[in-house]
Amino acid sequence: MGARSSKITSQNNRSDGHLLEYFRNTFVRGGGASNISAQGLTATGGVISDYADGPTVYRAHIFTSTGTFTVSALGSLPNNVDVLAVAGGGGGGADSTYGGGNWRGGGGGAGGYLEQTSRPVNVVTSFTVTVGAGGAGGSSSGANGGVGSNSVFDTSTATGGGYGAGSPGTNVSNGGPGGSGGGAAGGQNGSGTGGPGTQAPSGGATGYGNAGGTSGNVYAGGGGGAGSSGSNSTTSGGGGTGRANSISGSSVTYAVGGNVAGSSAGITNRGNGGDGGFGNGTLGQAGGSGIVVVRYQIGTVQTGTAKATGGLISFSGGKTIHQFLSSGTFTVTNPGLTSVDYLVVAGGGGGAGGPANNAGGGGAGGLRYATGSPVSSSPGSYAVTVGGGGGFGYGGAPTRSGGTGSASSFGPLSAGGGGGGAKSTDNAADIGHPVSGSGGGGGRGPNPAGGVSTASPGGTADSSSPASGWGNPGGSGLLVGGGDTNGGGGGGAGSAGTNATPPTSGPGGNGLAYSISGSSVTYAGGGGGGSESPSRSSGTGGTGGGGAGASAAVATSGTVNLGGGGGGSGNAAGGSGGSGIVIIAYPS
Repeated sequence: MGARSSKITSQNNRSDGHLLEYFRNTFVRGGGASNISAQGLTATGGVISDYADGPTVYRAHIFTSTGTFTVSALGSLPNNVDVLAVAGGGGGGADSTYGGGNWRGGGGGAGGYLEQTSRPVNVVTSFTVTVGAGGAGGSSSGANGGVGSNSVFDTSTATGGGYGAGSPGTNVSNGGPGGSGGGAAGGQNGSGTGGPGTQAPSGGATGYGNAGGTSGNVYAGGGGGAGSSGSNSTTSGGGGTGRANSISGSSVTYAVGGNVAGSSAGITNRGNGGDGGFGNGTLGQAGGSGIVVVRYQIGTVQTGTAKATGGLISFSGGKTIHQFLSSGTFTVTNPGLTSVDYLVVAGGGGGAGGPANNAGGGGAGGLRYATGSPVSSSPGSYAVTVGGGGGFGYGGAPTRSGGTGSASSFGPLSAGGGGGGAKSTDNAADIGHPVSGSGGGGGRGPNPAGGVSTASPGGTADSSSPASGWGNPGGSGLLVGGGDTNGGGGGGAGSAGTNATPPTSGPGGNGLAYSISGSSVTYAGGGGGGSESPSRSSGTGGTGGGGAGASAAVATSGTVNLGGGGGGSGNAAGGSGGSGIVIIAYPS
């Protein structure tokens, strides 16, 4: 799908290699004054990126979280779309503490991979898009990893990656089935079987998936990938290869299997499997979330030329928009560009996990927004950092608080990461540390206060001062009769997390809406608090990507590229925080 991209107006220098520059040529017939244009589909949804592949211009809609692809008008060009759908990768299995723990967990299987070219779109319609989450890593001694979630475009379903087997130490165990299968775990006796790759053609799209590797004695198998099966009985490495696709504008490799004895989680929005653990109960790593990309040919009448490079470039409402889903560089190439609007959202905090009544929701990433901020064309290059979400609190690990999100920045301007939801503890030091994003929710008492935000309250105007960005505190948790816990909600950019009020845990604070991307989107919602007992309601996630809390189930993660906080859980793993985003816009 378009392995070659050509430069037309400027060179994009994103660190992840995307060459995404919009252009349109003007056709004039017979020397007359009128322009004859060929128009492609008119559609909305996801993050829009326009780029050239040889003489052809494409528009790609990149979905890193669930949404809708809506076609509002057909065009005079072929009304066809190319589709890539990759499911969430499976989590790696955990090592065992048995006999000193010299065993290995299997690598998680990659998410199923689907691709299709020239899929007809004959009517004005909407297509449901689901982006699958990665499976959790094995969270206690000898535990299997989690299964990745499916990604869906209309009738095409990419199947989540299979779990990497956890090692019980005494015997080997088999990997789980999935889009690509998880690797088998090592043990004292026999050999284990890797999970089968189950990805089949779906909805007219071609499917790719392979089996996980087998294990033998102490050695484990790697997770299967879209390009090959996982390796058998390896001491390290061994994940199956992925498959490259250039639908977004440059070649990116997706759906790589998880390694054995590694320490890496699957890459976000690649559908990679998580690595298996090795060494005295080492936990498995989480699989990476999936992605859905839809592209189509667009028309050829020139409407604008970017005045800078970097990020995913699109045009809307008379503005040129650069959206960074990962870190890169924004470089001013036209000296006429002297000011920009910007939105900087940091990664959200992870939610706390159980057992033992851990329930606080993660705080949203800090948020900064301004219009007319001065920029220079000499030197004119600004580093852009997009912060990752904080890790979830494990359901069985010794430490169960959620992790703090990472900061995002545009040049010297920085927004701090959201705070992790607090675990159940009697130690006041573990109850929500101050953060420069939004604070995480409190867990069980006797010190259940939510995390403090040192950022300006939501709604306060931004400035060029070194303030850390907008954020709000998390809500307090509560220990109620019989030892049950209700967790507090994580703070959001627009409002504080809500305190737990029996029988309901605190909802996450709401985020703030902006139209800098060309349409109104709400960012930086807090995660909902969880509850220890199913009879007590868990908190909902705040608007803007906050994950919902849970009781006995794994909580919902914050939405990727919205900076949402993860939900807390009373008796299972909390949700991960969502990664942030940086958007820069200026008049075309």
